[in-house]
Amino acid sequence: MLLHGVLDSPDIPLNVSRSFLQADSNVKKINAHITKKVADKLSELYKKDRAAFEEKWDSIGVFVKYGMISDDKFYEKAKDFALLKSLENKFYTFEEYKEFIKANQTDKDGNLAALYTTDPGKQDSYISSAKKRGYDILKFEGILDNHFIGFLERKLEKFNLKRVDSEIIDKLIDKGEKLESVLSENEKNDIKSVFQKALNDDKLNLSIESLPVDELPVSITLPEFMRRMKDMSMGGGMAMMGNFPLMHNVVINANHPLTSKILKLENEDEKVKLAKQAYDIALLSQNILSGNDLTQFIYRSVDLVAK
Repeated sequence: MLLHGVLDSPDIPLNVSRSFLQADSNVKKINAHITKKVADKLSELYKKDRAAFEEKWDSIGVFVKYGMISDDKFYEKAKDFALLKSLENKFYTFEEYKEFIKANQTDKDGNLAALYTTDPGKQDSYISSAKKRGYDILKFEGILDNHFIGFLERKLEKFNLKRVDSEIIDKLIDKGEKLESVLSENEKNDIKSVFQKALNDDKLNLSIESLPVDELPVSITLPEFMRRMKDMSMGGGMAMMGNFPLMHNVVINANHPLTSKILKLENEDEKVKLAKQAYDIALLSQNILSGNDLTQFIYRSVDLVAK
């Protein structure tokens, strides 16, 4: 696909269909030889001058990834020089990165959890939460990366890739540690009832979690599996998923001061109003607040500030 040239071979017939030619044993041998030569040359460039290789990675990375996905023999050679790029624009081989995150990003089951972003600007609030824990974040912004992520998980043992906004921070890398909640069980039920009234949406999966006080009062996440299916449908590979109902998770931070403030309000309408405001802030952080909901949020914000 990428190399242009002329093949001079008396063994390849000319007057044949393209599909017949692709299935020809001689063409397959030529393809395997070219693949090996390309892999060997890339490996040579990597070993000879890694800094120069890293500078070229943004240009050649998509072809290396395609080769790894489509050809196991190429993968076996490329896994030693293929690179992962972090949010800080640092590069790591697969083994280097596994060793780099081992100390801080291993979950309770012994699996490595590699966090990644597809859009640093839109996912900034979730990135900030991850950085507070000292977690490293990879950048996967390419056209093949959605497929490459799943490919890596199949190839690398005990290595999971999770988008930074796919879960609340404590569940992205579950280390078996839980914060105590400042709310009683009755208070949790009360705050959940207030939010259910404020949101009035059966498609939302509402839960109360004990999170650090410096996290958002309300977070919205889309489970990793659901998001990947959605991304694949947008790429044209799974059209049926385009109409698949997306179940967002809405997580209320039991330990945030705003949660306690809502509970202490005596006026039920004021409770609902403040709960809706917290939820809209979470929508805004995910760039999914628009239209009339955005307009109402702006008016409500002005009203709250005026008070």
